[in-house]
Amino acid sequence: MAAPKFIASAIVVLLIRSEFLFSYANDAGKKCTRSELEALLNFREGLVDPEHRLLSWKGNYCCQWHGIGCDNSTGAVNKIDLHNPYPLSYGHDQPGRYGFWNLSGEIRPSLLKLKSLTYFDLSYNTFTENKVPEFIGFLRNLRYLNLSTAGFSGRIPQSIGNLSRLQYLDVSSNFGSLNVQTLEWLTKIRYLKHLKMTNVDLSHVGPNWWEMLNNLTSLTMLHLSSCGLSTLSRVDLPALSDLDLSMNSFDSKFPDWVLNLTRLSSIDLSNCGFYGRVPLSLGELQNLRYLSLAINNKLTASCTQLFKGSWPKIEVLDFASNKLHGKIPAAIGNMTSLTSLDLFDNNVEGGIPGSIGKLCNLKFLSISGNNMTGSLPEVLEGVDTCVSNSPMPNLEKLWLTNNKLVGRLPEWVGQLGNLEELELDYNQLHGSIRTSLGRLQRLTSLGLGRNKFNGTLPESFGQLSELTNFDVSFNDLSGIVSEAHFLKLSKLTILHLSSNSLILHLKDDWIPPFQVRNLDLGSCQVGPFFPNWLKTQKNINFLDLSNASISDSIPFWFWDMTFNLSLLNISLNQIHGQLPSLLDVAPFADVDLSSNLFEGPIPLPSVEVELFYLSFNKFSGVIPYNIGKIMPNLNFLSLASNRLSGEIPSSIGEMVLLEVIDLLNNSLIGSIPPSIGNCLYLKALDLGYNNLSGVIPQSFGNLHFLQSLHLDDNNFSGELPSSLKNLSHLETMDLANNKFSGDIPPWLADHLTALKILSLRSNSFSGRIPTNFPGLSNLQVLDLALNNLSGMIPTNLGNLIAMSKDRIVNQYRFYGVYRGIYYKERLFIYIEGRFLQYTKTLSLVAYMDLSKNSLHGRFPVELTRLIGLVFLNLSRNQIGGSLPENISSLVQLGSLDLSSNKFSGVIPSSVSSLTFLSSLNMSNNNFSGRIPVGGQMTTFGGSSFSGNPNLCGPPLAVNCGSDSSDNRTPLPNDVKAESDDDKWFPLSIGLGFAIGILVPSMIMWIRRPWGDAYFNFVESVVHRIERVKTKTAQITVTYTRRARRPS
Repeated sequence: MAAPKFIASAIVVLLIRSEFLFSYANDAGKKCTRSELEALLNFREGLVDPEHRLLSWKGNYCCQWHGIGCDNSTGAVNKIDLHNPYPLSYGHDQPGRYGFWNLSGEIRPSLLKLKSLTYFDLSYNTFTENKVPEFIGFLRNLRYLNLSTAGFSGRIPQSIGNLSRLQYLDVSSNFGSLNVQTLEWLTKIRYLKHLKMTNVDLSHVGPNWWEMLNNLTSLTMLHLSSCGLSTLSRVDLPALSDLDLSMNSFDSKFPDWVLNLTRLSSIDLSNCGFYGRVPLSLGELQNLRYLSLAINNKLTASCTQLFKGSWPKIEVLDFASNKLHGKIPAAIGNMTSLTSLDLFDNNVEGGIPGSIGKLCNLKFLSISGNNMTGSLPEVLEGVDTCVSNSPMPNLEKLWLTNNKLVGRLPEWVGQLGNLEELELDYNQLHGSIRTSLGRLQRLTSLGLGRNKFNGTLPESFGQLSELTNFDVSFNDLSGIVSEAHFLKLSKLTILHLSSNSLILHLKDDWIPPFQVRNLDLGSCQVGPFFPNWLKTQKNINFLDLSNASISDSIPFWFWDMTFNLSLLNISLNQIHGQLPSLLDVAPFADVDLSSNLFEGPIPLPSVEVELFYLSFNKFSGVIPYNIGKIMPNLNFLSLASNRLSGEIPSSIGEMVLLEVIDLLNNSLIGSIPPSIGNCLYLKALDLGYNNLSGVIPQSFGNLHFLQSLHLDDNNFSGELPSSLKNLSHLETMDLANNKFSGDIPPWLADHLTALKILSLRSNSFSGRIPTNFPGLSNLQVLDLALNNLSGMIPTNLGNLIAMSKDRIVNQYRFYGVYRGIYYKERLFIYIEGRFLQYTKTLSLVAYMDLSKNSLHGRFPVELTRLIGLVFLNLSRNQIGGSLPENISSLVQLGSLDLSSNKFSGVIPSSVSSLTFLSSLNMSNNNFSGRIPVGGQMTTFGGSSFSGNPNLCGPPLAVNCGSDSSDNRTPLPNDVKAESDDDKWFPLSIGLGFAIGILVPSMIMWIRRPWGDAYFNFVESVVHRIERVKTKTAQITVTYTRRARRPS
């Protein structure tokens, strides 16, 4: 720091000395009057001058003092200019609002003795907690007054209205610390030309403030940005050339009177709440050079029409964050004076016209965040009209991120010699990355992430010596990345190569030329060894090595460099070993060590963190008792799928900001601490697959934002507490495989109306199914299997709205989203004796399982209204009667299990039209007659119909009566049975496969959202065909952490 401070001090001395010499040359020999000298010295005594700016204020020649000017003829003091030329902290270690050359203190009224004072500037200093002095309004000869951003607070004195000769007034404020109650005093300053009141609170001046200003007919500049104004009628100031009313809340149509101010050269009406159409005649304002209508959000115009205007002198156009639409016309190339065009966050479509090549003066072009679907022009027009005969020779920033641009990078992009920032992220550009980009020597930021670029990473990028930000993440790049790619990147601070197929082949002793702050190598092949070159990086605060093929242990030196990390993500590797007991990371960091092979006790961070994700490891022991005290501001806690034991510590309730608690699949014991009820912002709580016991705490009723609750596969008991009725946002309640008892409370349907998933499977609930369940209009999964329920199936279950939709859009359900990490909803569906876990396609599942209870009565015909139902299981009950003929209305049904009941009568022939059906079990009933043929029925084996002594026909070996009228010589029984079997299976397989695949495929061509779910069923059909001889269906379980209890 010594060198910068020395340089800064030297600059100060040179500036003072040069100003002194200049002043001396003009004012040599001039003395102030005794009165003026005393006035200035008294003024100086009231100031705090830590940088000694006023060191020259001594002697009798005050006209030579720094910041003082005198009249050339009389020698009277007419100017005080003590503005801070360095308004931002520069070369100064001491904390302060401005730092370098900063004045503070009080403004003394001795200045009133300076009768000839015409110029007074104290801007950009720090007179904090001082009011604007009342006496300033009595410096009657002032023509220039600038007190802007000088820390003054309170009300601006109306006495300033006495300054009738004032032409320039700037009282802009710091963050609204100044205010006025009326603008009437301004009407007295009739010669005023420049008025700036930025950030002054004008919210109390009344709706007719503009009438006061219209009296200032000489006004050429009006800046009232961020003043809390809410009304705007008509500003009629014919001389006005510079208008800034930005960041107010007018909430009105665009003011047409602006078009009458024909001398306007600069208009800033950004962030004003304007709506409606942008007047096309803005393009005809002959003097207009600067126009900003950004961040109005509701202003609309057709780009094709808007940019066809003449715009004769326009240099800056800013329409960011509005609703401009249509294509950019070729006429844009006629705005040859244009230096900046910002169309960020609109609805611009199409491609970029080649005529932009005519914009030789363009420095900044942003069309990010639109719906651009075309490609970059292959050739630019008018390049020969530019002085250098090169494409857009002055372009410094090209931002086209977050569109749908396609095609390859054209050659001219690599010829933009002055380009500093190239941002093309989040598009659909493809092909190889041009090596010519490596010749853009001024490039500081290169963003090519989230595209479809393929091929290798050009080594020429290693020549970009000014590059600080390098992002090619989420592409299809492959090949080797070596030291040559980083050869001259000494200024690199951000490096993102993640989610490619790149292989980092770097020598173990390589010393990078850079010191990066942000390093993302996720899903690149970094391993198998932990990268040794990381030890040279001293400034990293963001590190992502997830899914990097590392199968090493973490070296000791690594923990000496983590103290600065705000993100540590080494998940999805095979890193092994034991972690230090304290993880030394930056305060409020995100720590993701999930999906590795770490073992030993759970480590704790040395400071507060906000995300702590250690799931899918081999950690053992207990959850630290003080975990809540160490991380009171934690947002996301996941310790799932480890080997943890012991009880859940009560201190977990001290993490009151938690949105996710995931302790799934451990060996935790004891009861749930009631303190969890203190986590008022909790959205997902997963305690499934443990050995927890006891009752659900009443304090759960405090969790008003809870959306997902999993207590499945534990030993909980008792009745459901009535406090759960407060969980009005709850979408998933999974209490399966516990020992809960009592009746299913009717308040579930009355109060938990957001429920989409309700699983009370395998408990000891008794009584009847509540008849008010149809009130759960969002319910897609109802699993009440393996309980002691009795009575009949309520007929009004056929009114469940979510199960009645024939088209469901897949929506990935996740909760507690926090910086890209979230809790993924999960549910096990029981089919044919196997559990399938659903996560990403869970929203497609419409499932009802009432099996293994004591239900009786008939199959409610009303259930056939549930046309969106995919799984239906009523097995192992005492349900009788015949099946409704219109069971074929369940057109999405993929699995139907009615086994072990008392059904009778003929199986409706319409069952064969259920084209999605891949699992069917009607065994152990009293069905009779011929088994329907055709469609999916030909793909099911005899086990689907066994135990029905009065059924006949394929696939059973029992012939129906009309099948035996054959006069041919009979074969022996054993041969005949085998022969019939051999004849039927090829036919059933071929016909069933054709119908079961081709017909649904045609249906899904029309109804695509069911594709994911359907092909899961196709997979099970293929398994059935492979094993049809042995009648053993196998279903692939894609993800199972632990086998469920036997049912």
